[in-house]
Amino acid sequence: MSRPKYLPDNFTLALVGTVVFASLLPCRGETAVAVDWSTDLAIALLFFLHGAKLPREAIVSGATNWRLHGLVLLSTFALFPLLGLAFKPVLSPLVTPAMYGGILFLCTLPSTVQSSIAFTSMAKGNVSAAVCSASASSLLGIFITPALAGVLISSHATSGSGWHTVGNIVLQLLVPFVCGQLLRPVLGGWIDRNRGVVRFVDQGSILLVVYSAFSEAINEGLWHRVPVSALVGLLVVSAVLLAAALIVTATASKWLGFEREDRVTIIFCGSKKSLASGIPMAKVIFASHAVGAAVLPLMLFHQIQLMVCAALAQRWGAAAARADAREAKSGNQRAFNETV
Repeated sequence: MSRPKYLPDNFTLALVGTVVFASLLPCRGETAVAVDWSTDLAIALLFFLHGAKLPREAIVSGATNWRLHGLVLLSTFALFPLLGLAFKPVLSPLVTPAMYGGILFLCTLPSTVQSSIAFTSMAKGNVSAAVCSASASSLLGIFITPALAGVLISSHATSGSGWHTVGNIVLQLLVPFVCGQLLRPVLGGWIDRNRGVVRFVDQGSILLVVYSAFSEAINEGLWHRVPVSALVGLLVVSAVLLAAALIVTATASKWLGFEREDRVTIIFCGSKKSLASGIPMAKVIFASHAVGAAVLPLMLFHQIQLMVCAALAQRWGAAAARADAREAKSGNQRAFNETV
């Protein structure tokens, strides 16, 4: 029996279930310490596999389109933070201060990799450029995100000094990523044949971080500090942020004269934020009691962006297919006329 279209995907349901489970049975004491250590190991393994599965050939093939990549990076690391700051007068009455910090953190995150490429392919955009742009965003985000977060978010929410945070990012995220990339000639074939293992580690590590973060947040009284009105406000804020990013990237890419395929890539890579990178980074950047509130905006934004971008990709892909069919028909007609 097929899943009804109005239901979220399995991973989203698992995220919700993890939050509910952490709310009812949060880990404490020695169990919390064990979960924390397991989370660190899972994050390191996650970034190791991300490095090992990243094909260098795909990066090189799309790297020449510097105008496209520059626009995507500007949207990801400049437009979003500016929107987060500009919307503060509107956001402050809708959400709690801790949740607004989470929104600013969301605005500093890199773009997604897998879904950006998948949606670009569905919409018949420039896939090789999407691979390069999304991968570059993810790698640069290891350095840019903690720097931006340190500037935008009040210091009491972070886990320590800027250099301490950078050191943690390098040890827990960058070093495993580089090791994976160096070992790609050895492990790449196995990873390509066993993508289910990578997906299991990817999703499993995120669920583990979410459980650990929300357990700590529940122990600190998260739901007593977050009213229902703030959650509704957060949904509105996420929708407005995504809409603004989609409109700006679509308008700017068209104004700058990009071809349709490149515009599709810019829109999808420049308007999305990575849950896979964001949740592990939040654990490193924020103090343990602040991680739950920090990742809550990201979790909601992630689901909204998936639903909206999937609808856009299907619509644009169908439109491109119809255009190709009309062009093929016109070409056949011209060939027939020349023959006659």
